[in-house]
Amino acid sequence: MQSEQALEVNTPALSQAATTDPNIHSFKTSAGYLHTSPEFPMKRLIAAYQCDIYQMANVFRDDEQGRNHNAEFVLLEWYRMGMDHHALMQDVTALMQSCWQLTGKPWHEPHTLSYVQQVSALCGCPFSTITVDLIERYFTKHNRSYPKAIGFDLNAALDLFMDEFVIRDLPADRATFICDYPASQAALARTGIDINGTPIAQRFELYWGALELANGFYELSDANEQRRRFKAEQAKRRESGLDELVIDEHLLSALEFGLPDCAGVALGMDRLCMLIADVNHINEVIAFPSDRA
Repeated sequence: MQSEQALEVNTPALSQAATTDPNIHSFKTSAGYLHTSPEFPMKRLIAAYQCDIYQMANVFRDDEQGRNHNAEFVLLEWYRMGMDHHALMQDVTALMQSCWQLTGKPWHEPHTLSYVQQVSALCGCPFSTITVDLIERYFTKHNRSYPKAIGFDLNAALDLFMDEFVIRDLPADRATFICDYPASQAALARTGIDINGTPIAQRFELYWGALELANGFYELSDANEQRRRFKAEQAKRRESGLDELVIDEHLLSALEFGLPDCAGVALGMDRLCMLIADVNHINEVIAFPSDRA
């Protein structure tokens, strides 16, 4: 990233606050929480110094262990001033293409799919009319098991639908960007309207086949909206019987100070190494996986 005039930074692995996302579980220590991503302090640096930055960081997530998961893993995270998520997708593509050229692997241009358009097309109706019941009936029609534990959680039902009927069929020889997520899944991204008038989150995820590699946002800069989302996640944690975690007031203060127009992405380096090395288990690219650390 030096040739791109980006500043390398190093942020703390320990924080007094943690992510409130009920789908991501933080490790708690006597000194605070191990970070699940360096995103929050990196945004504070962008607000302060107004420049492109990047970082290679070891991060930690509880309850993540398996073929594609290790409790400790490496993220390459970077932020670009003056870019939206579409421009950042091109940035990610250039990096991926360089990696493939260096290793002599054949490179094919990535596909780009819209989350809401894919779901609408398969269900045969406007996205705004899709319900949990409709998704459950679709599973039954296609002889797929549908977990009753999802209950009335439409976002969980939508993500399971994507996993079962879209992501598992993505091409295995190239990258695929999935963008235009439902606005209800914006997380830390801005929201907008797609060409069909559907509210969407201005974010993307990058896959190679069914393997998720990266997650990128056109970054939300509205402190009040971000606080509202944090509180909504806290409420969902309470409903799910999870501990409420401390909201990062430092991040909210940075947003109030002024986050410049920017986009950011986190790329899983261990999974990238799995692809380059043609291996099927993350332990094959980690010297000391969690069970041997």
